Amino acid sequence: MAVEKSNDILCLFDVDGTLTHPRQKIEPQMEKYLQKLRNVVHVALVGGSDLSKIYEQMCGNSGNANKPLEELLEEYDYVFAENGLVSYKGSTLLGKQSIANFLGEEKCQEFINFCLDYMSKLIIPRKRGNFIEFRNGMINVTICGRSVTQAEREEFAAYDQQHHLRKQFVEALEKRFPEEYGLAFVIGGQISIDVFPKGWDKTYCLRWIPDNFKTIHFFGDKTAVGGNDHSIYVHPKTIGHHVNCPDETMSILSDIFGL
Repeated sequence: MAVEKSNDILCLFDVDGTLTHPRQKIEPQMEKYLQKLRNVVHVALVGGSDLSKIYEQMCGNSGNANKPLEELLEEYDYVFAENGLVSYKGSTLLGKQSIANFLGEEKCQEFINFCLDYMSKLIIPRKRGNFIEFRNGMINVTICGRSVTQAEREEFAAYDQQHHLRKQFVEALEKRFPEEYGLAFVIGGQISIDVFPKGWDKTYCLRWIPDNFKTIHFFGDKTAVGGNDHSIYVHPKTIGHHVNCPDETMSILSDIFGL
């Protein structure tokens, strides 16, 4: 018997580490599961990455890997890139924010120069390229550089877990750029630090979600204090679920919705 779709429940998913393995494409099993879930509740994505990276991961390995962006957006009720600073309802753009306008060029360069100087003094297993990635709503800082291979990414993640380089970097940033700068610094993914104006964390996406949703389930992997899922995980509007991998996400969903 067909299950009637609930119009007051939304499942909101972090992407990296929750629906996909870190920086990997979504598996066909998860793709099919999300579309089955959408027959029962509303489904939304919220990622710290920009829209192009979310598109790359969520197109997956199936025969639809080269689907147009508009088609991918229509597969979800909402897609919130860069924590919701670039927001879509289906394929309709809801809004876009700019950290460049917020900070101004002088403060942008002050911040970037400090980061490059700090990272230049660190000796780590590998350094590649793209250490600072400027996005619409945030600045992404990566000690090893985003140009690392997947193997090099995992190598740095293990090294950082042991030596806490990102945690120390965040502490240095908080000291150098105090309250009057209005910036937040959080550890994101396996290798990076996300930098954005306070209040522009993942809870920003909630302003685009209508009040008719009485229940919002949020699923994320970086839910500990300092992680980029923490603020929305503990937000009073959400029911937070910590996961460690896509299989765990599906397992919790199955327990809740019986799919």
